[in-house]
Amino acid sequence: MGLFQICNEYYELCKPRVVMLLVFTAVIGMFLAVPGMVPWQPLVFGTLGIGLAAASAAAINQVVDQRIDADMKRTSNRPLPTGHLTNRQALVFALVLGVMAMAILVFLVNILTAVLTLVSLIGYAVIYTVYLKHATPQNIVIGGAAGAAPPVLGWTAVTGSVDPNSLLLFLIIFAWTPPHFWALAIHRRDEYAKVDVPMLPVTHGVAFTRLQVLLYTIILYAVSLMPFVTKMSGWIYFVGANALGLVFLYYAIQMMRARDPGIAMKTFGYSIVYLMLLFALLLIDHYLPHY
Repeated sequence: MGLFQICNEYYELCKPRVVMLLVFTAVIGMFLAVPGMVPWQPLVFGTLGIGLAAASAAAINQVVDQRIDADMKRTSNRPLPTGHLTNRQALVFALVLGVMAMAILVFLVNILTAVLTLVSLIGYAVIYTVYLKHATPQNIVIGGAAGAAPPVLGWTAVTGSVDPNSLLLFLIIFAWTPPHFWALAIHRRDEYAKVDVPMLPVTHGVAFTRLQVLLYTIILYAVSLMPFVTKMSGWIYFVGANALGLVFLYYAIQMMRARDPGIAMKTFGYSIVYLMLLFALLLIDHYLPHY
């Protein structure tokens, strides 16, 4: 392999699209933590440290899941199943990223952010990937806490403390994760059954999972309005969150009706757009004057 291809394999080992979404929510958390501009040091080094830690966790996840990844169409082209990288290379890479992340956060940000980031890394790479994923169909609900942590990490990177408002951001992503991932799991049900991973559509059936997607979407809709209720955000966010939530509910209801065979992936795709726009609305509302 040429140098460019090798670099690309390491890049893919980091699950860049997932990490970018996590870093995006962390950065929004930073901006929401202060009334004005975020100081440059926590913005730059906090973003870098949180991003490197997320990439490290993603690489460990791929090492642990390589057998499963090899048997699933969606993941069979990842660097480890294809043999483009070895386990040793991936683990060394993950270790280097993790050490760099902790050093940056400890020495250039603050200890609390480093500790919380390390807990999040262990939560995803070890507790979820090694144990929960194979132990219970509620794996994504419990393990979702690690994926919901970045806004809290971003907030603490700036303030050095955990604020109740940052926990609202955590709660939004925590409630978003089940309908987001279960929509994908419905579409990939046969693949998860093939590799013996107890995702909810495998253990309880597609119809039951559709119901859970709808119920969690309703919960998410309610939770997404809490920043307005607590006066963390204003009317701009309230109107936008309602519109985004109603569209999400539309998709969830369409899944329940089961008339469109492609609705699960459409719902999954919209869920990503939903989260990005919701957090963008929080940022816009934060800096525009409230009347």
